[in-house]
Amino acid sequence: MDDLPLLVAITVALGYALAGGLIARRLGLPTIVGYLLAGVALGPLAGSDPADREAIRQMAEFGVILLMFGVGLHFSFKDLWQVRRIAVPGALLQMAIVSPIGFGLARAFGFSTGGAWVFGIAISVASTVVLMRSLMDYGWLNTPHGRIGIGWLVFEDVLTVAILVLLPVVAAPSESGSAMTAALAIGKALLFVALMVIVGNRIVPMLLGLVVNTGSRELFVLVALTVAAGTALASAAFFNVSLALGAFVAGVVVSESEFSHQIGADLLPFREAFAVIFFVSVGMLVNPGYLLEHWMQVVILTALIVVGKAIITAGIGFVLPCQARTALVLAAGRGQIGEFSFIVGQAGLGLSLLDPQQYSLILAGAIASVTINPFAMRLVGPTERWLRRRPRLWELLDRGGVTLPDPVDEETLGDHVVIVGCGRVGRHIAEALKQLGIPRLVIEANPIRLDKLRELGVPTLYGDAASSEIIAHAALPRARALVITLPDDGAALAVVGIARHVAPGIRVVARASTWEGARRLKAAGVSEVVRPELEGGIEIVRRTLLDLEMPVREVQKYTELVRREGLDATEQPSPARARVLGHLIAAARDLEVGWLLVDEASGIAGQTLVETGLRAKTGVSVVAIGRGDQVINHPEPTTRLHAGDHVAVIGTQAQIDVAAALIERADDGAASAT
Repeated sequence: MDDLPLLVAITVALGYALAGGLIARRLGLPTIVGYLLAGVALGPLAGSDPADREAIRQMAEFGVILLMFGVGLHFSFKDLWQVRRIAVPGALLQMAIVSPIGFGLARAFGFSTGGAWVFGIAISVASTVVLMRSLMDYGWLNTPHGRIGIGWLVFEDVLTVAILVLLPVVAAPSESGSAMTAALAIGKALLFVALMVIVGNRIVPMLLGLVVNTGSRELFVLVALTVAAGTALASAAFFNVSLALGAFVAGVVVSESEFSHQIGADLLPFREAFAVIFFVSVGMLVNPGYLLEHWMQVVILTALIVVGKAIITAGIGFVLPCQARTALVLAAGRGQIGEFSFIVGQAGLGLSLLDPQQYSLILAGAIASVTINPFAMRLVGPTERWLRRRPRLWELLDRGGVTLPDPVDEETLGDHVVIVGCGRVGRHIAEALKQLGIPRLVIEANPIRLDKLRELGVPTLYGDAASSEIIAHAALPRARALVITLPDDGAALAVVGIARHVAPGIRVVARASTWEGARRLKAAGVSEVVRPELEGGIEIVRRTLLDLEMPVREVQKYTELVRREGLDATEQPSPARARVLGHLIAAARDLEVGWLLVDEASGIAGQTLVETGLRAKTGVSVVAIGRGDQVINHPEPTTRLHAGDHVAVIGTQAQIDVAAALIERADDGAASAT
């Protein structure tokens, strides 16, 4: 395989990442920890072959482009504006405080002045990926705390992008004057942004629309990747700005188009795959020997990131018009560093402001802080309860502030129905439950659907129930039922497994897309499995048979048998189904439906159906009675006939004729068949 170095390098990197991610999840840690440690383990193997390291590095650059494109794609001025009173000053203050502290610590470690500033900036920012995952797992992503936290980090990311623009100028001032060089660099960046906003906002949506009109999803994905990578490369080649800025601005431009959400969904697998390679490549730069030799520096740095940043963030939150619980969530969630720290560190490495050993220290701080972060998030609840037991202190810290709807209070949930996935099927269920007055809670991972549900006042939790702990916050032990409408059978099985662990006795109704999926869901303990395609076919069969005037009960018997067999492992019709269908055809042969009019002179007027003796004397069955604008279906034997009623009977034509004659004999032909 010497002739395929890139393929071998990527395959090995993905294999190591898979093993590391699985181990991390088994230990209850974020998968990013596993990816970074996979890179640490892979580093010595790739270190002996520069071609392997270079191949992975170049693939990692593409990962950076897709990461930054995704950040821009999900950037929302509207969402940031809603939380601006906390997110904007909070991010500014936090970076302004932590960066100088990091600078001083780095100088004490022997860093150069430029390297120390890069170090300080790198540890002042937090990982959006890690924070979003933590907020999702604890059910906070769609709460005021989560929205403020994401807004804080989004503005922090924007500040970091601006720093990446200025960093090369500050690090390497020209002889003609650093001010002029800085102004030129800023001017180029602003010109690029202006061109993208003015020209790109017209060209990019038009290009996307043209590709959409071709009806090819492959071309749509391809044009999205081309826009992301092409804009990043063009920004670096013609405007001398970083790939990260180019990709970020491209994402912001695309986010303003009507295709933004579809692009985000289509590029998600690519972004996650290349982001994994990026994290592995970052881990490969760690020098374990250097870290062991300077273990005390690692401990001090980790303490600053986890404890120091948490205290500073909480203090800022308590000063700003912020709820105390929001400040606690922000403090715990921001006690880590991640992808932007790596990007800033790599920029410093490329400008020779940092050496590989110093960069290893940043990476060690990231691995340690991300590993500790889940445990820090678990302290939010106990800390809040401790503060609430001290009312005066709590009132002092809880400053209210931004009023955003908190859609779900887990503690008050009870006797409700949990709906996982709210597409067309889930929406119908939610609407029906509302009409019945039954509380419902929707778990949805699609932000478009989430916004619509929020507008309708439907309680929601934002997250992927199949791959996170979000379902643990739906109060399943107190719920009436769990309804899973996900179209993916594998995801539905994962939700069932989690639900059975959280609430073993809950009744579960699940959608299945395939025969095998239905069988596996049944085996997993689902109470009722529904296959939409099967139900659609059954309804067509039922209506067809009824239009052919088959007996209603026989039709129902046949369709129920088809439904039961539809959940078996085979699609072949059984002998039982053929037998029932034969009975149905035999029963329907020569059957007719006739209407008999009961007028005032008829002798059966005023009698009950059982008193008329129609069935015993003629063999017909009364299936309905038309009385004015009312239709009585399947009348009881004790139903009394009135003059003017139209009686629907089913039987052979001969039987109907006998019934008509019987009524006529009752009183000189006062009844007639119509």
